[in-house]
Formats: sequence, structure tokens, C-alpha cells
Amino acid sequence: MEEPDFLRPYAGQVRVRVGGLLVRGGAVLLAAHRGLLPGGALFWSPPGGGWAFGENLKEALQREFQEETGMAVRVGRQLHLHEFRGGELQALEVFFAVEAADPAAIPRLGHDPEHPADAQLLTQLAWLTPRQLLALPLAQVHPVLRGLLSTDDVFVPQVLLR
Repeated sequence: MEEPDFLRPYAGQVRVRVGGLLVRGGAVLLAAHRGLLPGGALFWSPPGGGWAFGENLKEALQREFQEETGMAVRVGRQLHLHEFRGGELQALEVFFAVEAADPAAIPRLGHDPEHPADAQLLTQLAWLTPRQLLALPLAQVHPVLRGLLSTDDVFVPQVLLR
């Protein structure tokens, strides 16, 4: 399958990505991404993105979380390591527990500065419960979130390598 044009900048290279798992009121904050699945299906994943040269992983996550959700976060312990390979895309993803710096902060859909306004990968943010995640087709849920029965399960470390 050929990658959509807006995924072209990520093709043919290995990326290191960071993601943050923020739990509030029995739900996990997730971002919907377009272009990763056929038929326009959305892919739900924790907010995050690429690790830039000169940053440590936690700084990268704070920057990415701010860009995507408008929220400042405190980064906690590392939870999950995930290897992704699909088509021309390949990434090593490191997920951390995060807490909102302001517990009353309301997330708002941000942007990805690597893409123009009309070609954003992010389409929405939502608080999804484990029950809601289980109701989605498996391919639409990031592997580190598949099969959650409780938000407590988010904090059980996983290493998903191929």
C-alpha cells in the first residue's frame, strides 16, 4: 500500500516517537490520526510525536503534548516500548505516564508543525474509556491500548517488539 502524501516525510526512515498516557475520570486522552488505515478509518493513539535532536525524551513529550493538546504535562515513569513497522513506516515508540500540570486544564486539538493546516494528521481529541476502546475495531486502537479492561491497565508496562 502506498503511503498518503502527508505521510511521505516519515517514509523510509526509522523514527523514535514518544507518547503520553493521561488518565482522568476513568478515561484516557487520545488523539485520532488520519491516513494510517485504509478507507479513512481513524487510528486512536496517545498524544505524542517525534523525538528531536537536542531534546531528552521527557522534553520531547512535553513539547509534543503541548502541540497536540494545548496542555502542559509533567512526565512520569516509562510504561511501554512499542516497535511499529507498516509499509514504508517504521518507528520505535516510548510511552510515559503523564499528569496535567493544571488538573482542571481542558485539552484542545492542536497541530503538527511539520504539516500545513490543510494536511494535518490529527483530526480530534477524545477521552475514551476502556469499554469504548473495546468497542472499536482492533486496527483503530494503538496496540498498547488494546484489551484494556480498566484504566489501571494503562500503567502495567508492556514491551511489544516484533
